[in-house]
Amino acid sequence: MKKIFADEKYCIGCRLCEVHCLVQHSQSKHIIKAYRQEKDTARSRVLVEQMGCNSFALQCRHCEDAQCLEACMTGAMHRDELTGNVICDESKCVGCWMCVMVCPCGAVAPSLEGQQKIASKCDLCGMEWQDEPPCVANCPNEALKYEER
Repeated sequence: MKKIFADEKYCIGCRLCEVHCLVQHSQSKHIIKAYRQEKDTARSRVLVEQMGCNSFALQCRHCEDAQCLEACMTGAMHRDELTGNVICDESKCVGCWMCVMVCPCGAVAPSLEGQQKIASKCDLCGMEWQDEPPCVANCPNEALKYEER
């Protein structure tokens, strides 16, 4: 199974991966509309961590032995049967944050959208792309790779 890998040697902290993830999860799929009109409802599922001049994009690793699956009391976190990716069914999530607490990568984050508390994590943009996820395709320094290892 292919996964996204970050190489901090090439990441310059431009956050374009965050931008393209947010746009992909917006209703309009348009960068200006997503930022100006949908920023409260659309959210990026990748987070650029930065310390000094070092940075890297943090997103779900879709672990083989995903601890979030075991910790989820409602079954909202589940493995997609077709792709093998770990996905959060937001309609089942109750915001207990157990998945947030057990993720060894820190890739699951609490998302507070209005009154709804849900877990937010990389879903590989729902696999709605051709060759690679938008965060990888739009990384100017090729700091993100989508490959098998």
